[in-house]
Amino acid sequence: MESVAMREISDDFLVTMAQVAGTLVGTFLIGIFFYLDSDLHKTRRGAAAADRYLRSGVRWVFLVLAVPLIVSLTLAGLEPIWGALTFIALSVLLVASTADTTYRVVARGSSAISTAFVVNEVTSTAAVVVLVTLPWVLGGWVPPPSAFVPSLLLALGSGFFSTVALVMTLFGPARQDDTPA
Repeated sequence: MESVAMREISDDFLVTMAQVAGTLVGTFLIGIFFYLDSDLHKTRRGAAAADRYLRSGVRWVFLVLAVPLIVSLTLAGLEPIWGALTFIALSVLLVASTADTTYRVVARGSSAISTAFVVNEVTSTAAVVVLVTLPWVLGGWVPPPSAFVPSLLLALGSGFFSTVALVMTLFGPARQDDTPA
């Protein structure tokens, strides 16, 4: 099967993509520490299943943002085969983490956290399926660096929107059933 003709990309583009991913990871990490340091997480009443889902979701965001960070740097500095192997390894971890967060959503008590989380979970699961297969659809068995770009951009977008869903839920108004009686 012939691969689709892909436009060449520069190492500078890949490094810039890694910088954007690194910035998003850093911002997310600061947000998590801010949340943990605040009294907000202590005052929110939530089920243990919801808390496990939040932890699983945080792990997922770190993994999805690690894909463009690490794969971009690997593609910029090493041969394409190493980028492909790095992408495969991170994809396996990302698929496992996606399965875990999906399991947590259907677990009793966690899906009621927020509608934004449920919508985000459905869209991010679909994005992961596309993300992990697209380089091979576009570039064949050993895809060129340019075949990874759509997946890396999709990972950045998924990580960003998952962060938005987390912030909307944690720092938004309390749900009616969360308010004390």
